[in-house]
Amino acid sequence: MTAQATDMTLQVRAFVQSEILPLEAIFLKHGFKAVLPELHKVRQKVRAQGWWLPPLHPPLGMGLSLTEFARLSEELGRSPLGHYAFNTQAPDIGNMEVLLKHGTPEQKERFLKPLAAGEIRSSFGMTEPEYPGSNPVWMNTTAVLEGDHWVLNGHKWYTTGFEGSAFCIVMCITDPDQPNPYARASQIIVPIDTPGFQHVRKISVMGEQGEDWMSHSEIRLHNVQVPKENLLGERGRGFAIAQERLGPGRIHHCMRWIGIAQRSFELMCKHAARRELAPGKPLGSRQAIQHMIADSKAEIHAARLMVLDAAEKVQQQGAEGARVEISVIKYFVAGVLQRVLDRAIQVHGGLGMSDDLPLSFFYRHERAARIYDGADEVHKTVVARAALKEYGLEVSL
Repeated sequence: MTAQATDMTLQVRAFVQSEILPLEAIFLKHGFKAVLPELHKVRQKVRAQGWWLPPLHPPLGMGLSLTEFARLSEELGRSPLGHYAFNTQAPDIGNMEVLLKHGTPEQKERFLKPLAAGEIRSSFGMTEPEYPGSNPVWMNTTAVLEGDHWVLNGHKWYTTGFEGSAFCIVMCITDPDQPNPYARASQIIVPIDTPGFQHVRKISVMGEQGEDWMSHSEIRLHNVQVPKENLLGERGRGFAIAQERLGPGRIHHCMRWIGIAQRSFELMCKHAARRELAPGKPLGSRQAIQHMIADSKAEIHAARLMVLDAAEKVQQQGAEGARVEISVIKYFVAGVLQRVLDRAIQVHGGLGMSDDLPLSFFYRHERAARIYDGADEVHKTVVARAALKEYGLEVSL
C-alpha cells in the first residue's frame, strides 16, 4: 500500500478503538436500534474525517483501490458496527456498486444518491426457501412485462436488512424460455412500500431475531407492479450482474472476517495472559493454550496474505480472471474464522459463552460465513475442477 493508505489504516484502527468499540456494550445488551442514535453521530465524525464510503469513487466516496479497502475492511470488521459506521455495510455497498455501474441516470438520482449519502438503506432479494442456494439460477420468483409495468410474484428469504429499507433489488426470472439458464433472470428495483410487497417475518438466527439493518427477513411478492424503468441493467443479465458484485464483495467479506478473527485472537491472548488457574499460574502457561494461540496467529496471517493476493488479481484481471482465487479465500478464510472464534471461546470458558464479550455474537452470526455467497463445498468444487483441468480431466457438474 501507499504510505498515505497505510497511515489512514492506522488512523481508522484508532478511530474504531475509541469511537466504535465503546458502543458495543449497549448494542450487545439492547440491540441495534438502541445504539443507532450514537452510531449516527459516529457517522458524522467519519464524514468529517473524509472517510465516507472508502471503496466508491468521488464524489460519492474516497476512491480507494480494492487492495487498499481490503486492509481498511479488516479494521472495520473488528466490530459488528464498523462497516455500518462507514456506510460500507452489506448489502448496501453491493447495491451501490451495481447501481453505479448499471443504473440509469434516473435510478442513480432516485436510489443511488440517497443510499450513498446514508439517508436510506436497501436490501437484496435473491435466496428462496424452496430452492437450493448452491444453484442460484434455479428460482421461482418471476417478473412479467405487462404494458409499461413489471408484475412480480415470488417468495424470498434471508433478505438482509429488509426491515427499515427503502427499496429491494429483486432477482427474478424474466425470460423462462431462454435456452441459456444464466440468461433467464433480471434484477428489478422494487420500493418497499409497493402494494403487494409483504414482509412475512424476521428470521430468528440461532435464537436471535435481530432488528433493522441487522436482521434477515422472509418476504413475498403478490402481483407487485413497478414501472418497466425499474429494470436494473439489461434484461436477462441478472445473474451476470450478481456475479460482478460477488467478486469484490467476497474480498470485503473475507477481510471483515479476518478483522473478527484478529479481534478474537487479541481477546484470547489477553485473557490467557491475565487469567490465573491458581496463584501465579496464568492460563497462557499451559501448552494446550499456547498451541491454540500459535495456530490462530499462523492461520490469520496466511488468510490475510491470501485475500490481499486475490484482491490484487481482481484489480488486474477482474472477478472472472480471479475466480479460482476468490473461491479459495471464500472457504479458507471462513474456516479460519470459525476455528479462531471457537478457540477464543474455549480459552475464555464461560465468559466466552456470555454476551459480556462480542465472541458469542460473532459465533452466532458468522457461522453462516461457510454458507452464504456460496457454500464451502461449492467453492471447493470450483477450485478442484480448475486444478484437474490443468491435468486434462474435465469434470462436469
